[in-house]
Amino acid sequence: MGSITLKQVRKTFGEVEVIPGVDLEIAEGEFVVFVGPSGCGKSTLLRLIAGLEDVTSGQILINGRDVTDNAPAKRGLAMVFQSYALYPHMSVRKNIAFPLKMAKMPQAEQDARVENAARILNLTDYLDRRPGQLSGGQRQRVAIGRAIVREPAAFLFDEPLSNLDAALRVNMRVEISELHNKLATTMIYVTHDQVEAMTMADKIVVLRAGNVEQVGSPLDLYNKPRNRFVAGFIGSPNMNFIEGEGAARHGAHTIGVRPEHWRMSLSDGEFAGTVGVAEHLGSDTFLHVDLDSAGKVIARATGEFPVSHGDRVFLTPQDGRIYKFDAEGLSA
Repeated sequence: MGSITLKQVRKTFGEVEVIPGVDLEIAEGEFVVFVGPSGCGKSTLLRLIAGLEDVTSGQILINGRDVTDNAPAKRGLAMVFQSYALYPHMSVRKNIAFPLKMAKMPQAEQDARVENAARILNLTDYLDRRPGQLSGGQRQRVAIGRAIVREPAAFLFDEPLSNLDAALRVNMRVEISELHNKLATTMIYVTHDQVEAMTMADKIVVLRAGNVEQVGSPLDLYNKPRNRFVAGFIGSPNMNFIEGEGAARHGAHTIGVRPEHWRMSLSDGEFAGTVGVAEHLGSDTFLHVDLDSAGKVIARATGEFPVSHGDRVFLTPQDGRIYKFDAEGLSA
C-alpha cells in the first residue's frame, strides 16, 4: 500500500496555468476519486502523480519518499487508461504478464502472479483467448489485471469506464469497488461522472479550473457542500437553485433544494408551478416544473405521483433541507 502527498503541486503549459497549486493527502488504502467537469485538471493531476507529466513546481511524495523527479517506472504505481491498450495478437495470459516479462521476472513468479490476478478478476477461463474474443468489460478487466500483477503502491485509473455502455459501467463500477476491498491498495480514480464518485469513493476531491474546491467523504460533500459549485456538482439530478424573492425570504442570496428534498402537493405549498415533462419510472417520479416565480426546477417523488404535462403542482422544501448561499456562492 502507499500514501501519496502533494505539496503545492503546480503545472503550467507555456503561459497557461492548469494546476495553480494543489495540496493533498491520500492515506494508505484509500479509494480517492478526482471529479469535476471537463477541463478541470483532474486527468492532468493524475498524470503528474504518475510521472507522465513534469511538475512545474511543488513536490510529490509516495510513502514519504520524494518522487517528483523520478521516472514513471520508478514510482511503484500502476495506471489503467481509458483505452484498454491491449496487444491484439497476444493471449490474455501474455497481455497480463507483459510488464513482468519486460522486468525480466522469473517465469515461475510471472505465472503465479498472472494466475492470482486472473482468479481475483474472474478471468481464469479466458487466459488463452485473445482480446478480440472478449467483451468490453472483460478487456477492461485484463487491463486491470496487467496493473495488479505489478503489485504497485497505488493504482491510478483515468476514466476507465468511459468506453463501456451503461449496463457494463454499472457492473465494472461494482467490480472495481470489490477489487479495492480485496486488495486494500490505494486507488486514485478520475471521472467526470459524479455517480461513480459517490458510489465508489472513500474520499472525493472536487476540482474546478485546477483548484481543489472541497475534499471529503461522499456524504460530507452531499450534506455539507462548501459552495454552490460543489452543491450543484454532487447529487443526481443536480441541485435546484432559486434566487430573488424565493431565496430572500429564507435569508439568503440563493437557496438550493435537491430534487429529492421537495414535498409535493396538488393543493398547496410554498412554490406553485406547472408540470412540464413528467418522468414516471415506477420506483420514482421526476417532475420538471416551471415555477411561477422561481424558474424551472426538478422534483423527485418516491413511487408514483399522479400528474402529467400541464398540471398544476405545489412544492415546499423539506424542513432542514434548504442550502443557503451568499452572493459569492459560499455556503451561508
